[in-house]
Amino acid sequence: MHMRLSNLLLVLFFATASVAQSGTDKQQQAQQLTQSAQQHLRERRPDLAIPELEQLVALNPQDVEAQGNLGVLLFFQGQYEKSVQPLRAAVSMQPGLTKLQGLLGLAEKNTGDIEQAAKDMEAAYPSLQDAKFKTQVGLALVELYTATSDLDKAAVVLGQLRRDDPENKEVLYAAYRTYSDLTGEAILSLGLVGPDSAQMHQLMAHEESKRGDTNGAIAQYRKAIAIDPKLPGAHFELAELLNTADDQKVKAEAAQEYKAALAANPNDEKSVSRLAQLAEHDGNLQQAFEYYTKAVALQPNDPDANFGLAVTLISMKQQDKALPLLERAVRLDPTYATAHYRLATLYRQRGRTADAQREVEEYKKYRDLKEKLRGVYKEMQIRPDEIREEDAK
Repeated sequence: MHMRLSNLLLVLFFATASVAQSGTDKQQQAQQLTQSAQQHLRERRPDLAIPELEQLVALNPQDVEAQGNLGVLLFFQGQYEKSVQPLRAAVSMQPGLTKLQGLLGLAEKNTGDIEQAAKDMEAAYPSLQDAKFKTQVGLALVELYTATSDLDKAAVVLGQLRRDDPENKEVLYAAYRTYSDLTGEAILSLGLVGPDSAQMHQLMAHEESKRGDTNGAIAQYRKAIAIDPKLPGAHFELAELLNTADDQKVKAEAAQEYKAALAANPNDEKSVSRLAQLAEHDGNLQQAFEYYTKAVALQPNDPDANFGLAVTLISMKQQDKALPLLERAVRLDPTYATAHYRLATLYRQRGRTADAQREVEEYKKYRDLKEKLRGVYKEMQIRPDEIREEDAK
């Protein structure tokens, strides 16, 4: 547990104990024990408060507050096995104590009661409000699911964790491990049910591409398409690899594959954008303009399509039309370094010096960040397809 006790004390200590037993002596004893326990906690001496809470529970086992407080303190003293009983008693007597139930699940996990731990954490997790504690319980659930190979459930929880805490390193690493395991499981399953299917060859193409074997990947895509010419995504993915070649004949083949993808799906905005890029590369600005215009119409929130159309308009000497497109591109993706650079150039041409300087600083920041990311990907020997190629400038 990497949180301070003061931040995770899940129930309050009350000035008087809710003792239902008869007898003034017992009531007075309960009040004295409660006050003494409070004092020890103010002095940060949970070790001294625990025996007094144990006496309170002995006086009245139905005292929810005393049971809960005792369970919490025992848990944070590392006495997980002893904490289970009072935590369970509190949760049983008063359903809806989700923080206590989450803590109970963690205690059960630490004592090896995996099945009950999963039940309690599953019940508590959706209703937890404290962000840090919810992440803690969620990660524990993912660990349990992974240990029992229930990867689908782990992926569902990770999706929630990533939405709630997108920059948490533990969450991101857990996601990497789980999704990697799911990938391996899917490869094995597909290999068993369809070893020579179009989908299997498409999968093998993905794996060859990840290893940097472009020729091997292209061969696998061709096999997949030969088996099923309408295989979703195959034409576009093959075109993406062919498009990396310097040979103009190969690039022409890439254009045909993009068109094949577009024939199968007329709303394939990515294929339209790639055809626009090829047209621009060949110097056919009018065709590039038409393709990019169609791409932006299909997907107005694609920063690449907005950027591509803007660059084409600049080449056509229509800077005024390009400016709002570049501004939109950086709004959609603030990390788009080249768009910041181009925008800075247009601002400078219009005498907007302060705006131009701001965009230059943004360009430098994200350019440097992406260079660092390239270094990481290079060390991992992974092809960073998602990192845009930046202009030489």
